[in-house]
Amino acid sequence: MSRAPAILRGLAFPVGVLVLCQLAAMLSHLQSDTLAAPSAALVAGAQAFADGSILLATVQTLGNAFGGLALGGGIGLIAGILLGSSTTADRLMEFSVEALRPIPSVALIPVAMLIFGFGFRMEIAIVSFAAFWPVLILSRNAVAGVDVALFDVARVLRLTPLARTVKIVLPAALPRIFVAFRLAAGIALTVAVTVEVSTNPLGLGYGMMLAEQSLHPELMLAYLLWIGIIGWGFNFAIINAQRRLFRT
Repeated sequence: MSRAPAILRGLAFPVGVLVLCQLAAMLSHLQSDTLAAPSAALVAGAQAFADGSILLATVQTLGNAFGGLALGGGIGLIAGILLGSSTTADRLMEFSVEALRPIPSVALIPVAMLIFGFGFRMEIAIVSFAAFWPVLILSRNAVAGVDVALFDVARVLRLTPLARTVKIVLPAALPRIFVAFRLAAGIALTVAVTVEVSTNPLGLGYGMMLAEQSLHPELMLAYLLWIGIIGWGFNFAIINAQRRLFRT
């Protein structure tokens, strides 16, 4: 079944909301320093694309989001495999995991600023912290949930722990690990924009804040809409990759 009709149906609601907002702005003759009509936001967005400012901001934000996802997700995957494979290690680390996991990633901004200052390293560090936890928790559960019969096969074949992990554990747990990275990817993008809005002078979040402070609500809304489109496209690509890999 083609995905195109489903996508079009999904667009009906947001497009309808934009049309209603445009009609409301036209009927009220909207003139405001804080709000703008969707048509004005589209024009401002086109101008931002034309001068390249929104493209540069997009590259910066996605670079930080992907960098943090790769670093935090990679470490989280390794830790999740270790904890899921060893009940002893899982019990030893249980308190540390449950004590650190609830800390909001944005609460680390002051610490990261002291260590790294402003810039890419600070943002990537915070995004890494945020992406680490969902990958750790879900991969640990995925590995712990692998059928014990597969471990019996590994013992019969006399596989080393590394070979057992690569040849048996990872293939069995891969669908759930993929879901973990899908969740972490959304969190990484959200946290990256949040850090830029609150602190870091680069990327889409900073561009949106700069437009707001300059009393250009149409440009601010253009950035906001573009962030939503990026998030949707990101999730759409991951879901399609998941379907192709696992035939779901």
